[in-house]
Amino acid sequence: MKAMLLAAGRGERMRPITDSLPKPLVPVAGQPLIVRHLTALARAGFREVVVNTSWLAAQLHAALGDGSSWGVSITWSDEGPVPLETGGGIFRAVPLLGPGPFLVVNADIWTDIDYGALALEQGADTHLVLVPNPPHNPRGDFGLDGDLVVSGDTERFTYSGVGLFRREFFAGCSGERFPLLPLLNRAIAARRARGELHRGAWSDVGTVERLAALDARLRALQ
Repeated sequence: MKAMLLAAGRGERMRPITDSLPKPLVPVAGQPLIVRHLTALARAGFREVVVNTSWLAAQLHAALGDGSSWGVSITWSDEGPVPLETGGGIFRAVPLLGPGPFLVVNADIWTDIDYGALALEQGADTHLVLVPNPPHNPRGDFGLDGDLVVSGDTERFTYSGVGLFRREFFAGCSGERFPLLPLLNRAIAARRARGELHRGAWSDVGTVERLAALDARLRALQ
C-alpha cells in the first residue's frame, strides 16, 4: 500500500510563520511535522509516499528530497501556485497511488496513530480515523454506528485527517479544484464509509496558539 501526505496548503491561520515556511515544515519539539509522518510511515512498513505541494513547494523538495533519509521513496505531485483543495489534490495524485487502497494523512497534524494497523473493509470505499472533539471543533464531523460512519443526530467525532481510500471513492470526479467533504458525504449516504475512534494522541496544528501549546507540552516530556 502507498501513502499520501497532504502538504500543499497555505496555512493562513499560522501566518506569519507560514509566510516564509511551508506549514508541514514547521517544527514541533525540534522536528518538522512532515518528518514525523515520514518516520512513522516507514516504521509502519510504508515505502512509497506521494507528497503534494503548492505553497513554497521548492522548500519542501529541498528539505525532503527523495525521502531516502527516512527510509521511504517520495513521489511529488506538484499542483502549481494554487492548491487544488483536499479532494482535488488527492484526485490529481490517484494515478501515482497504484490500483489498490491507499493511505492519506494531513501533514499538519501531530498524532500517534499506528498507520500500519489500519485496514479498509470489504464493501467500503473509505475508512476514516475519528478522534474525540477538540475545543476548536466541539460539534464534531461524523458519528459511528459500530464501524459504519454516519451523519445526523448522533454522537459525533472529529475527522483526524487520516484515512484509507479506494480510487473508486473518486468515481465521477472531474476538474481540478474541489473539497473532500461532498465525496465523504456521498460515501456515507451509500453506506460505503467505515471508521474507527482513536483515543490516543492527536493535535490539529492549525494555529500559532495550538502550535505553541503542543510544542510546550512535548518539550516538557523530553
